[in-house]
Amino acid sequence: MKKNILIIILLAVSYNFVYAGGPWPKKKGKYYIKLSEWWVKFDKHYTDTGLTDPNVTTGIYNTYLYAEYGITDRLSGIFNGSIFSRNLTNNIRSITTNEILIPGEALNSIGDIDLGIKYGLTKPGAKVPLSLSLYLGLPTGQVGKGQFGTLQTGDGEFNQMLQLDLGKSINLEKADLYFTGYVGFNNRTKGFSEEFRYGLEAGVGLFNKKLWLNSKLQAIESFKNGETAATTQNTTIFANNTEFISISVEGNYFITKNFGVSASYISAFRGEIIAAAPSYNVGIFYNID
Repeated sequence: MKKNILIIILLAVSYNFVYAGGPWPKKKGKYYIKLSEWWVKFDKHYTDTGLTDPNVTTGIYNTYLYAEYGITDRLSGIFNGSIFSRNLTNNIRSITTNEILIPGEALNSIGDIDLGIKYGLTKPGAKVPLSLSLYLGLPTGQVGKGQFGTLQTGDGEFNQMLQLDLGKSINLEKADLYFTGYVGFNNRTKGFSEEFRYGLEAGVGLFNKKLWLNSKLQAIESFKNGETAATTQNTTIFANNTEFISISVEGNYFITKNFGVSASYISAFRGEIIAAAPSYNVGIFYNID
């Protein structure tokens, strides 16, 4: 198996949910909780040159819990964690005899967890709100498991990311619009390269805000200043020097005033050291404004 058969977890690290993200901290005592399932299955990947190569069919399935709570009207606490992660590879068979050459493997465990705080730099109700967030990535997942040490549910490193968000909401007679953007710097440890992150999002609320639709563009650019060992030792799941530009579409529907369901589709149209396949996310959420 080639050492550059790697995948970046897009972590539904979607801190920019309609009601749980962007530059809007939750009001004091208010909260948002989401339980979701994210998965990807792929048999080819983007190499470090941006081309695609085949690989053994690999899948990862993550169950995420996201929560945001308003400590004050301008400060929110954030939890985003993979509370269950399953990484698997299919059997490798002989083309001529169909004999199993290398048996498939699977790893089940907790994944990595992110803890964060978001502070509103502008006062609540500002026309163009601005916020600053700090996220700490805890290495709670498993690393280097399986026969070849390629099964993982975490990257084994502690990272810290600063993110600046701004946005704009527009209330119309029959719809509500919003636009957000962010830039971030992710400091990584244990030989991993630092990263520059950015993204844009546009959304609309319809039917008296019962249905929210949005589209997101998200990107990671590596500084490629880490140690080579981190590129070769961490295979199949979390990679060093990963880069991508992805676009996603998402729908959130409120079944009741506070409870709803969501679904999203995410695909990278440019990548380096990333799975060449789309990922999917479905979930349920509960929101108190």
